[in-house]
Amino acid sequence: MNRLLEIRTYRLKPGTLEAFHKAVHERAVPMLRSKGMDVVTYGRSDHEEEAYHLVRAYESREALEAGQARSTDLRNGATARAAIWWTASTRISTRCCGCRRRR
Repeated sequence: MNRLLEIRTYRLKPGTLEAFHKAVHERAVPMLRSKGMDVVTYGRSDHEEEAYHLVRAYESREALEAGQARSTDLRNGATARAAIWWTASTRISTRCCGCRRRR
């Protein structure tokens, strides 16, 4: 089964990596998982010190949109508070080919 991956990247303000990671690890990820979202991976990007990523997986586009609609507290509160740490964010979604499962 090919899941839909949502990949979020964040360009962090200088010197905010540790505080941002702590907030994501201790607050954001537990909140997302409590809403039934599959957080695949998150953390500092290897290629750039001020870059961070968060990847979530969904069964379908409809499931992604329903998950977004359920997380109004994320959009209305947490995102606004988190913006103190980042200067830009990007969101893309793509299909996973499932190649990890074939190994």
